[in-house]
Amino acid sequence: MTRIGLISDTHSYLDEAVFKHFENCDEIWHAGDFGTLDLADKLAAFKPLKGVYGNIDGKDVRLVYPENLRFNCEGVDVWMTHIGGYPGKYSPAVKKEIYLNPPKLFISGHSHILKVMPDKTIGCLHLNPGAAGQQGWHKVRTLMRFNIDGDKIQDLQVIELAGR
Repeated sequence: MTRIGLISDTHSYLDEAVFKHFENCDEIWHAGDFGTLDLADKLAAFKPLKGVYGNIDGKDVRLVYPENLRFNCEGVDVWMTHIGGYPGKYSPAVKKEIYLNPPKLFISGHSHILKVMPDKTIGCLHLNPGAAGQQGWHKVRTLMRFNIDGDKIQDLQVIELAGR
């Protein structure tokens, strides 16, 4: 079993509570808009980090983190990108590929809207952890935790941080 802490849209702000909420996680996944490479480095020093760059990230972040990251975690095919949309409204950049070669878990950020949505047409679960940073129009900062055990995605938890 792999325990995942999922975060996005930090926009250069890293709440110290993230370390408490992710202390029992095996990995942290960041779905883009780190804001600074220093923030990414702090997360990577704490736990193994997988991430993608977002639209506000500069060249320094883009040199380290890709736009799209496709990988396997245990028995789950995962695709993470920052601007990906969601079931029924995938972004043009991913739409063709997601239908031709669907992952089991599709993760995006960008919208600052926390979403957990199955896409029954392609057998995929979509997660967007919302936004953990201070910038944006969201009122509550959020994270997610979940486990991957073999080919099962389970024990999903939504964590609300303090308001902005």
